[in-house]
Amino acid sequence: MERKKLKVAIAGLGHRGKDIYAYGSKRFPDLIEIVAVADTNPDRVKLVAGEFGIPEEFCFSSAEEMIAHDKLADAMFICTQDRQHVGQAIPALEKGYDLLLEKPISPDLEECRRIIQVAQQCGRKVLVSHVLRYTVFYQELKKILDEKRIGEIISVQASENVGYWHQAHSFVRGNWKDSEITSPMILQKCCHDMDILTWLTGKKCRRVTSFGSTSYFKEEKAKEGTPKRCTDGCPYQAECPYDAEKIYLPGREHGVPVAITEWFDKVLTLEPTEENIRKQLETGPYGCCVFHSGNNVVDHQVVNLVMTDGTTIDFTMCGFTHENARYTRIMGTMGEIEANMESNLIKIYRFGYEPEVVDVTKLTSDFSGHGGGDVLMLKEFIHYALGDQVRTNTITTLEQSMESHFIAWAAEISRLKDGEPVNLDDIRKGAADTI
Repeated sequence: MERKKLKVAIAGLGHRGKDIYAYGSKRFPDLIEIVAVADTNPDRVKLVAGEFGIPEEFCFSSAEEMIAHDKLADAMFICTQDRQHVGQAIPALEKGYDLLLEKPISPDLEECRRIIQVAQQCGRKVLVSHVLRYTVFYQELKKILDEKRIGEIISVQASENVGYWHQAHSFVRGNWKDSEITSPMILQKCCHDMDILTWLTGKKCRRVTSFGSTSYFKEEKAKEGTPKRCTDGCPYQAECPYDAEKIYLPGREHGVPVAITEWFDKVLTLEPTEENIRKQLETGPYGCCVFHSGNNVVDHQVVNLVMTDGTTIDFTMCGFTHENARYTRIMGTMGEIEANMESNLIKIYRFGYEPEVVDVTKLTSDFSGHGGGDVLMLKEFIHYALGDQVRTNTITTLEQSMESHFIAWAAEISRLKDGEPVNLDDIRKGAADTI
C-alpha cells in the first residue's frame, strides 16, 4: 500500500518558509506534499507555486486568507513575523491543522498561554522550531552529558557569536530591527540558546539577571558627513565593514564570503543579479547606513541564570564577532567539555585522563541550515504529524518551548531594570505578560 504523504500549506514565504521548508521538502518526496501557499508578496507566491505545481486557487495573498478557506492540508507551517504567529495559529488549530510554528511563539505571554490552551482543546500537534536540538552536534553533546562523562554539571559558559554581518543584515537593517514590531533580541534570536541550555543540562531555571544595550548602531555614532544610504557616496565606505556593497555584492574588497552574500541576496530579490541587488540597495532598507536604520534591538547582552539546584549558567550574545557560531563550555564534578559548533569539535577533559576529541564531521556530512538542524527538524515534524514514532527528547511542543520563552522574558525584564534579579516563578505565574 502506498505510504500516506503529509499535505502541507505554508503561510509566509520568506527565507525559512520558502528556502528551508518549501524547497527543503524536496528531500522527502515520499513523505510530504506542498499543496497551498500564502504570502503578501505575489512574486514569491508565483515562484513557489510554479515550483510545486500548486493551482492558482490554492495560492493566497495572506495567511489569513488561506486560513479562512476550507481546510486545505493536514498541517500548516506558520513562517510569518513574530507578532503574527498566534493570531494565525489559533484559527488554524481550530480548523484542524497541525502546526510547525516558527519561534518565538509570541512576545506576549498571554498569547502563548492561549495558544497552548487552544491546541490542547483541539487535540492538535504543534512543534516550535528550536532547530538546535535536532543537530548531530548537540545530539552528540547531549549523549555525552547524559552518560555523566564529566559527572554532575556545576557551571556552564555559553556564547552566541551573531557575526557582524548577520547583526547588520537581520537586526539593524532587516526584519528584526524593531522590537516593538517583532521581539526583543534575547527572545527572537536567543530563545534557541535558552532552549538548548536547559535541554542539555536537564535543569530548570530559578532566577535571572541580565545587562545589555544598543551601544553602537545608532545615530550619534555616525561620523560627520555620513549619508543616510551606503550608495549615496559615503566618504567612509572603504573603512566601514558594514558597508552594504561589501555585504550584498560579491567579490568586494574586505567583504563577506560569497556564501553569505548569496544567502542574504535571496532576501533582497528573487532574481539576485547585480542590477537588481543595486536597485534594492538604492531604494530598500538593506542599503541604509547602519547608523541611520532606526533599529532599537540590543547589539550585545549577557544573561546569568541560577538553576533550581544551584547550577549556574552565564550566556553572552554579541553582534561584534567575525563568525556566526556558538561556543559552550560545561564544567562538571569529574571533568569539563568545550564544544564549538563552528569547528564541530567537542573536546572532553576528564580529570586525570588524556583529552578526548569528538569530530562531528565524522558523524554527518550535512551541515546545511543551522548545522543540519533545519532539515532534521523538518523530517521529524513530518513523522510526528503522520503519527510515526519520533525521538521524544527532541520534539519541542508548545509546553516545552515555553521554558525558553520564560527565561528570555525574565532576561529582558532584568535588562530593562538595569540587571535587577527576576524570579522565574513570577514569570511562569503571569506576573509580567509583556516586554
